[in-house]
Amino acid sequence: MTNIKSAQKRVLIAKRNEIRNRKYKSMVKTYTKKYFVLIENHRTNPTQENLKLITHAEGVVFSKIDKAVKKNIFHKNTAARKKSQISMVIKKDLIKTN
Repeated sequence: MTNIKSAQKRVLIAKRNEIRNRKYKSMVKTYTKKYFVLIENHRTNPTQENLKLITHAEGVVFSKIDKAVKKNIFHKNTAARKKSQISMVIKKDLIKTN
């Protein structure tokens, strides 16, 4: 442990931020996985209802990613890359089915 008061405070802040960052990163991963499960369901059973669920889930995932950027959890380019990769999956599926 450090002896300087400001360094002690920085250690506490770093621990607090680590917990907060882990929470948001985990949330983004969880919603992304749920999105991919919906896509797999759509591949096996392509219906209009599944497509609506996917578009809603995509909006939720994008919202979570944007909130993480707003709180400086992700860099804006990282968020853009994640969102691009997520949207490309469904676009490729739609091209294959049509």
